[in-house]
Amino acid sequence: MSTPALRRGLRTLGTLLITLSAISPASSVFIIAPGVISGAGTGAFYSFVAAAVVGVFMAFVYAELASAFPLAGGEYAIVTRTLGRLPGFAVLGLMIITQVLIVAVIALGVGTYLGVLLPGVPGAVIAAVTCVVAAVVGVFDIKLNAWVTGIFLAIEILALIVVSALGLLNPARPFTELLAHPVASDGGPATVGAIAIATSVAIFAYNGYGSAVYFGEETQDASRGIARAILFALGITVLAELIPVTAVLVGAPDLNALFSSENMLSYFIGSRGGGTLDTVIGLAVALAIINAVLAIVLISSRMLFSSGRDSAWPSPVNRALSAVHPKFGTPWVATVGTGLVAALLCFVDPKLLLVVTSTSIVAVYAALCLGAIIGRRTGATAHAAYRMPWFPVAPVLALAVLVFVVYQNLLDPAVGRPSLIVTACVVLLSIAYYLVVLRRKGGWKLADVTEEKGADEKADERA
Repeated sequence: MSTPALRRGLRTLGTLLITLSAISPASSVFIIAPGVISGAGTGAFYSFVAAAVVGVFMAFVYAELASAFPLAGGEYAIVTRTLGRLPGFAVLGLMIITQVLIVAVIALGVGTYLGVLLPGVPGAVIAAVTCVVAAVVGVFDIKLNAWVTGIFLAIEILALIVVSALGLLNPARPFTELLAHPVASDGGPATVGAIAIATSVAIFAYNGYGSAVYFGEETQDASRGIARAILFALGITVLAELIPVTAVLVGAPDLNALFSSENMLSYFIGSRGGGTLDTVIGLAVALAIINAVLAIVLISSRMLFSSGRDSAWPSPVNRALSAVHPKFGTPWVATVGTGLVAALLCFVDPKLLLVVTSTSIVAVYAALCLGAIIGRRTGATAHAAYRMPWFPVAPVLALAVLVFVVYQNLLDPAVGRPSLIVTACVVLLSIAYYLVVLRRKGGWKLADVTEEKGADEKADERA
């Protein structure tokens, strides 16, 4: 029986567009950045800069590993092939929980910004419908989805340019004030600890540039194209998020009003550009969030497809998840399933969703850093078309920063510590499943996929 394969219909640009849409800089600025500002005040600038430095290190790591293993399984497929099956399955457990929850977390933001058009409709209902619609669209050809996400992405980038102009062209305080005297949201000085804890959230805001690897089996010349898409995605993301966040911090007329407002970006836009502009930008952000939901559904479905192809679950589940649509060449069951589960999660307390997802990415990053180091030593990544510069500087420094972020989260009893506990529990449950279920079945049977040909190419060969 042949290995299920996806259609290789993307070029590097298409992969980059979907990846940027999944990151959704506008969603990060409007939904995640306020959390960073609440925690670090104007020190949020340093949090985003520090997160960008970590991002550069991690982009190098991602690019080399993805160049060696451009597989639909993403992080778990890479870790499995560099560190072994048990660590790989632990990463799979983290990524399944994180990715599907992220779809719900992002979707819940749609209701906030569509409230002006749909007054009285509960935000959770709007979010759930968004997830279902995204799943339906996601079943169609990947090239069509790249075009759809690209159009929506252009709209959100335009909205971020407007936000940046509002603050940078009419600043209320000098930029040097952010550098020399960062203040906390309570009016006191922003501490190093608060900035470090906020950095973990800022890392989450940038996160997603490595998602290009999930389309490795649908991208032409994937071993080179995916590495380029990852590096370009990080660079564009940092500019698209750091500039508008800085604009808000230097351009807000009243910092106390900014810190205490229920919707920081709405306050800023309304005070600088008026209510009409705030409404228009809000609608653009709603489109950006919908676009992000679609892109993350595409990513999550590829991971679930790969897990089914790798025989991670009972046989009926594996067959369903690895099913490829005969016309569109997409993992249609995994796509629909992702959307439906995310729709149900939209009715869960958003705070719980954030606790579950906020530090799991730190664990995944750490596994990838170790995978890059071990992969070089064992030769597992020797065939990679892209090699990171100054090895092993990037993975070692990234690990050091991640350790510091974990330490700071341990000191935070409200969110950081519970999130670490949840992450540890998911890892332990994944390990238990692997040892009790998969090993008793004879081990985890990974599909033989390297630079896998697309479904359309395989069809041509059979013909």
